[in-house]
Amino acid sequence: MADDDNIQSGGPQQDEGDGGKADYSLVIGIVIAFVGVIGGLYLEGSSVGKYVGPSAAVIVLGGTFGVTIGSVGLATFLNLPKTFLHAVQYQSMNRLRAIKTLVGFAEKARREGLLVLEDDLRDTQDDFLRRGVQLVVDGTDPELVKEILRTEVDSLYEERHQSAKTWEMMGGYAPTLGIVGTVIGLVLVLSNISDPSSLAASIAVAFIATLYGVGSANLIFLPVGAKLQGCADDEVAGKELLIEGILAIQSGDNPRIVEEKLVAFLTIKQRSDYRAAQAGSGGGDAEMDLAA
Repeated sequence: MADDDNIQSGGPQQDEGDGGKADYSLVIGIVIAFVGVIGGLYLEGSSVGKYVGPSAAVIVLGGTFGVTIGSVGLATFLNLPKTFLHAVQYQSMNRLRAIKTLVGFAEKARREGLLVLEDDLRDTQDDFLRRGVQLVVDGTDPELVKEILRTEVDSLYEERHQSAKTWEMMGGYAPTLGIVGTVIGLVLVLSNISDPSSLAASIAVAFIATLYGVGSANLIFLPVGAKLQGCADDEVAGKELLIEGILAIQSGDNPRIVEEKLVAFLTIKQRSDYRAAQAGSGGGDAEMDLAA
């Protein structure tokens, strides 16, 4: 049972459908975006060196970070590197394996009673699943089990959503601070126009702040925020599947009914793969190949 219960961390055997593998699409996407922008500069005969502006970077990033701290607090701001790593390394729950695990629990509980599941909990690596099943084994009222688990999911979603919102907030502040930097640069240029020949170059430098603001927002802050929001939605959906399975086991539902309830949480492609795997294995085979 230990192999089947590794539904979150992504062990060496976790190749069934979605989940179990870190998704580095955020980093890949950001790198591609930067390569595209920089490549476009060189195709236009320009170079990165022309767009280096330390003062603009200080105004845009310093201003963005400052107003973000003022908006969400220092503790939340200092947690941003951790949330970025979460977005980069997020592993979606392997829902196909989760269904197999929950159906296995349902079959065992129906045959031998709920107390027998306590032995399997020692090998269950998903904390949320282990706590939920333990509540069932302990004889907790079904409504209370649902309330406890749903409250935990709601709290988790709120925390994840706040992280995403903070990055999106910076994506809103950065372009505005870029405009502020440009205005400051233009004021300095126009207040010293004794050398008209250098005016055009000075104005070009002033607009670097706008570039930094719009670029940082659209190439970094907003994509990270959107990724975190997607991770939060996926994580909550996975835990809703677990809650449904735990409550079905507690109510003593037929394992086939438990399976049908949980399969409804899958995407159309996943359902198709799942049904095909079942048909190929004769149904109910714990070792059936569910690879996408």
